[in-house]
Amino acid sequence: MENIIKTQVLKMKKYQFLFEELVKRDFKKKYKRTVLGMLWSILNPLLQLLVMSIVFTKFFGRGMEHYTIYLFSGNLFYSFFKESTSGGMHSLMQNANIIKKINLPKYLFLLSKQVSSCINFGLTLIIYFLFVIIDGVPITWRFILLLYPILCLILFNIGIGLILSALFVLFKDIQYLYDVFTMLLMYLSAIFYSVDVYSPTVQQLFYLNPIYSYISYVRQIVLDQTVPLWQHHLLCLFYACAALVIGCLIYKKMNYKFMYYM
Repeated sequence: MENIIKTQVLKMKKYQFLFEELVKRDFKKKYKRTVLGMLWSILNPLLQLLVMSIVFTKFFGRGMEHYTIYLFSGNLFYSFFKESTSGGMHSLMQNANIIKKINLPKYLFLLSKQVSSCINFGLTLIIYFLFVIIDGVPITWRFILLLYPILCLILFNIGIGLILSALFVLFKDIQYLYDVFTMLLMYLSAIFYSVDVYSPTVQQLFYLNPIYSYISYVRQIVLDQTVPLWQHHLLCLFYACAALVIGCLIYKKMNYKFMYYM
């Protein structure tokens, strides 16, 4: 295992310049020929938040303190997951011409998409904290723990991205199925409604959804001002590691088939 890690680290150093250029290209390509450019990284989630606030506040936000932050917390982490995994799914096919001509680690294209998504997420996270301050939510030492679900979600996104990118090369239908799946996942992640209206048994079932587990962790830190239980920490780590391991296994198993289907 140690030798494998060292080999991958050496590869990353060897292709460091290429990786940096891929990240720059992906980031610039997203905002090419737009007037506002990078500002869309901030405006897009804010506009989504505005629409969701208008639509859902009257139905689900009545009597809920700091509902805007509650809504923003869910939408922020769900949007990061969707952007990261959707970009990862197309990462190989979008670079098929390069892959066919140059012998290099194909996962570099996936990781460059992940870094680009992380940059967008980081910019939005700054706005999120501004909203937290404006809404009067106390900033405490517990906010440092937010790094934990963020890192877990990044690993989870990479794992899912590996799975999707491998499957998409072989089965193009996966993109349409994934659109339906992410829409279903959004409604199951309690982004705009509270799970408190359900029985304790049903509330526990929500934790079968990895995205809800990460969103719930963040809400406990920010809104409830409490540190999640150690079981919650382990659950977040389990989802991240499971997705990453499964993703690596599937990616490695299908790797030799990529050139035949591109």
